[in-house]
Amino acid sequence: MTEVVASLAGTIFKVLVKPGDHVAVGQEVVIMESMKMEIPIEAEAAGTVRSVSAKEGDFVNDGEVLVVLE
Repeated sequence: MTEVVASLAGTIFKVLVKPGDHVAVGQEVVIMESMKMEIPIEAEAAGTVRSVSAKEGDFVNDGEVLVVLE
């Protein structure tokens, strides 16, 4: 399993995937907002989305798991 984690502290602006979706390496899975900037979070491995723990509007800390791929 591969975990996609937040690269910084911020608010979840948009979740782009749902469980069961197939993702490619480098595909954007979540867009975060921090300091009025939108920051895309990309999958570092290809796989199928097993779970999404991030919800739009949530505040997350650096290193927090957002999406789990298998």
